[in-house]
Amino acid sequence: MYVGTLSFDLLLGDVRSLKEKRSVVRPIVAELHRKFAVSVAEVGDQDLHRRAEIGVAMVSGDTGHLSEVLDRCERLIAARPEVELLSVRRRLHGDDD
Repeated sequence: MYVGTLSFDLLLGDVRSLKEKRSVVRPIVAELHRKFAVSVAEVGDQDLHRRAEIGVAMVSGDTGHLSEVLDRCERLIAARPEVELLSVRRRLHGDDD
């Protein structure tokens, strides 16, 4: 069994309130969950209206499949015009960790 995680640090575009932030972050979280069947949530910077941290996690029996899905998640975030991807942290954990 392998567990893969991604943590995205995002700078949001023209956002002036936490309500506007939710209207940007929620669709991203929902799309990641729907398209890739991963666990995903906003995990940090909840009190800042122009920054967001989104966490993604997935469990798989195959590291190749796990890496492929995480790569696709990263590409989806990078392609979103309303956010700037500042950094990505990736971790893979196996049975021997």
